[in-house]
Amino acid sequence: MSSVQQTSQPTSFVRSTEEQNKQMSRRFTEEIWNKGKLDQIGDFVAPNHKNHPSASAPDFGQGPQGFSQLVSLYRTAFPDTNLTIEDQIAEGDLVVTRWTAAGTHRGELFGMPATGKQVKVTGIFIDRLADGKIVESWGEYDALGMMQQVGAIPAPGK
Repeated sequence: MSSVQQTSQPTSFVRSTEEQNKQMSRRFTEEIWNKGKLDQIGDFVAPNHKNHPSASAPDFGQGPQGFSQLVSLYRTAFPDTNLTIEDQIAEGDLVVTRWTAAGTHRGELFGMPATGKQVKVTGIFIDRLADGKIVESWGEYDALGMMQQVGAIPAPGK
């Protein structure tokens, strides 16, 4: 007996949907994270969106409003934030994005005043999409490295 799960959709349809999901995820990164167009977050994030923040990130709740607050926290601290997508993989309704973010610490971050230091961190987003919108998200990033780069935590050997 085969362990391969059968799909009712033709392979070309599945690939097309996966490519559309990756494209939507790239647009979300560009418009929301990089350009800070938080008034457009509802175009990308479903009203019933469920966020699973990393242990190091605050939980602002669910839906577009919660996600908007999360993005705002980092864009306030790093107004010149630029996320570069390094890799992206889609399978079914999931899109995995490996990214590098760079920015200058020009605003408060977790109670720490701006330092003017350049920061570069890596991370991964996993988004589940339905009907062209993100309905569930997971995110992990190098929070320790970020805090070391802004001087909040000493780097090893210093």
